[in-house]
Amino acid sequence: MSPLTMTEKLNDTRLSVVPKGPFNTTPCFTGKAAGSIITDVDGREYIDFAGGIGVNNVGHCHPKVVAAIKDQAERYIHPCFHVAMYEPYVRLAEKLCAITPGEFPKMAMFANSGAEAVENAVKIARYHTKRPGIICFENGFHGRTLLTMTLTSKVMPYKYGFGPFAPEIYRMPFGDKVDAGYLKEFFIHYTAAENIAAVIAEPVQGEGGFNVPSDDFFPELVRICRDNGILFIADEIQSGMGRTGRMFAIEHWGVEPDIITAAKSLAGGMPLSAVIGRKEIMDASHVGGLGGTYGGNPVACRAALAVLEVFEAENLLEKAVVLGEKLKERFSVWQNRFEHVGRINGIGPMLAFELITDADKAAPAADTAKALVKYSHENGLILLSCGPYGNMIRTLMPLNIPDKELERGLAILEAGLAAVGG
Repeated sequence: MSPLTMTEKLNDTRLSVVPKGPFNTTPCFTGKAAGSIITDVDGREYIDFAGGIGVNNVGHCHPKVVAAIKDQAERYIHPCFHVAMYEPYVRLAEKLCAITPGEFPKMAMFANSGAEAVENAVKIARYHTKRPGIICFENGFHGRTLLTMTLTSKVMPYKYGFGPFAPEIYRMPFGDKVDAGYLKEFFIHYTAAENIAAVIAEPVQGEGGFNVPSDDFFPELVRICRDNGILFIADEIQSGMGRTGRMFAIEHWGVEPDIITAAKSLAGGMPLSAVIGRKEIMDASHVGGLGGTYGGNPVACRAALAVLEVFEAENLLEKAVVLGEKLKERFSVWQNRFEHVGRINGIGPMLAFELITDADKAAPAADTAKALVKYSHENGLILLSCGPYGNMIRTLMPLNIPDKELERGLAILEAGLAAVGG
């Protein structure tokens, strides 16, 4: 019997000391990562189209991000902003207030994760409006904490068995399934407008399948919110930080959210999230009502400031647009070539394609998606699926991925489509 590989040894330990709840998309253990390449503990390389679930828009271990982390770690790591303030928190807040949509005074606060950002956005909206209700959408994903799990649409695996859920959460269809004017009827049959503090939506739904609403959906939605004293929260946890070719995806619709949440690629892999909003809303709550021990950790803030420098120095938004065009062109070819490739969802490089049983039946093919993810991993490409039926293949590679690595990854993906559809 051949000796166990390091991956096999680590997996045996993982199975004995880590619960099965935290799911693993692939069986590999990372040894090191740089740019768009992950090398496992046994030395095998993978092209990364997952990006840590949308966390590495500037790539793994970008030199400027690493340098900022090292420099800050040598100065101080965690005095806690609530105890002894520090400059990186303030500078990052200043920067984000300047680049988020809206020509009005803004303020920003920091937390550790996307779910925490959403929790705080809801707290702030409720405090400011003195209303309890929140409207969210079908196929939306906002996190796994009690409140954000309630806001999240998909039951398995995110909500099943974890109830009861938070109260005063109302859900409606997303995008072009209904006109945003549907809210008028919604306020008659489900809850009064005067009860609703905020409507929260992902501009492009992430886990829900990279769904994009119709052109007039958000403008109409925001107009109705304004008419009824309801705040609009744009959840940009996955769609923000350049993922769609704009710094924030909501910019594609030309509307100005009252509150924006950001995380994932904000700090290049460091745990950091942000809530940015209108000054009068953000500053409404009493002293001590917002915060947390680790929120806005200085090392994470320095990493985020470095990420924003990379966006500017490397023209990442322009590169993102070009990357999106390349992906859309290739996906369209596959759509014509393979009967089991259905619709294409998303904007720019935040793109996904559907796997279906065949062109006629067009039923979701989750098993085909699983087979494609497995084939890709076995051939050196890390992929993620998404969507309510698990049959969407999404792309979250770095926005600055080299052309050679992009083409290698797409070639593996194309070979996989041929293999699983045969």
